[in-house]
Amino acid sequence: MKSRNRISVQQTQRMALTTGLATSIRILRADAAGLSRYLEEAAAENPQIILTRPQVTDWLPRWKSAFSDAERPEQEAAGPSLVSHVLGMIEALRLTPADQRIAMALAEALEPSGWIGRSLSSIAGQLGVALPAVEAILKRLQDRAEPTGLFARNLAECLRLQAEEAGELDRPMQALLTRLDLLAKGEIDRIAREAGLEVADLRQAFGRLRSYDPKPGAGFEVSAAPVREPDLIAEKGAAGWIVSLNRSALPSVSVAEGRAKGRAEARALIKMIEGRNATLLSVAQDILTRQTAALEHGIGALVPMTMGEVAEALGLHDSTISRVVAGTAVDTPRGTWWLRSLFTKAAREGGPAAGALRDRLTKLVAEEDPDAPLSDEALALALAEGGAPVARRTVAKYRAMLNLPPAHRRRRRH
Repeated sequence: MKSRNRISVQQTQRMALTTGLATSIRILRADAAGLSRYLEEAAAENPQIILTRPQVTDWLPRWKSAFSDAERPEQEAAGPSLVSHVLGMIEALRLTPADQRIAMALAEALEPSGWIGRSLSSIAGQLGVALPAVEAILKRLQDRAEPTGLFARNLAECLRLQAEEAGELDRPMQALLTRLDLLAKGEIDRIAREAGLEVADLRQAFGRLRSYDPKPGAGFEVSAAPVREPDLIAEKGAAGWIVSLNRSALPSVSVAEGRAKGRAEARALIKMIEGRNATLLSVAQDILTRQTAALEHGIGALVPMTMGEVAEALGLHDSTISRVVAGTAVDTPRGTWWLRSLFTKAAREGGPAAGALRDRLTKLVAEEDPDAPLSDEALALALAEGGAPVARRTVAKYRAMLNLPPAHRRRRRH
């Protein structure tokens, strides 16, 4: 029986990630600082792109004229933010003006985890200083940091700093820290062979490693954004809360006069930026309209909200919302917040937002008697009295997320 070749026609649909689409996505997900850097790179390559940089000012969180002294809400007593903690640490170092400028740039680069989110070379280039000068200030900040691990450049360095402080940076610990990829896969036997060590010694080192904190910045006020100019500003007007772009954080873009090559690309870039700004404003306005109570009363008044709900209301895809809010900060009368931190699910069906419960939990622990700290069961009862009944295991989970130790470790030692 002879085989026959068949010719069939099939129609498939596929989206190609063109250069223009990739650029549009990059612009959409960029915060003000990242977009500024991208525009500077684009202007350096295309002389038809003209950047007018905003006047350089030292950013301070703004209390807008919409709030008179009588109407200004009081700041809630809450756990310290990573920002305020780091600023106090830098002030205590009593650096020279030049060194303080470097320290502040490093503080601006901190991620919520407490790690540095930018390369030291890019920070040095931004400041116009030598790389060794930045490395020297980073070393001083790492040595001074409390908790240990702040200002680490990656997970391995974060854990290494803690191992050094504990006096536990022996050969087995070094072998684990240089092979975290293998450790994550559970391949301790392979690490032992490569390092020429006993498996028992590595397992003992692993037990110590598990006691370290991989994200030392996570225990601070979760909604507080890093020290940098925010992308957006929220103001209260007669008609309610209005969100606007922080124009001082972005350069303005225009096309050079004439008919030189590159004008079409410059116009396309401007159109992408205008689209990014319009999308950012509409998404932020919807988010903050839903979270008006948090703007009025603080993070403890957050209501449950998902990206899907915002996407459906605006006719956008969930992934678009995720890109827009990534790394985007908004200045409010209650501090500078991450937009992403305002998304929080209900702790249980029909209940309050998990983010609000975590905020209340932080305050309960901050206000407790250090000689008689509250157990997880007592914390659950206290939350229930405030109208938020939760299970003890939920309190334990939130406490772990906030890096709050259990009651016996919070007890003050005399």
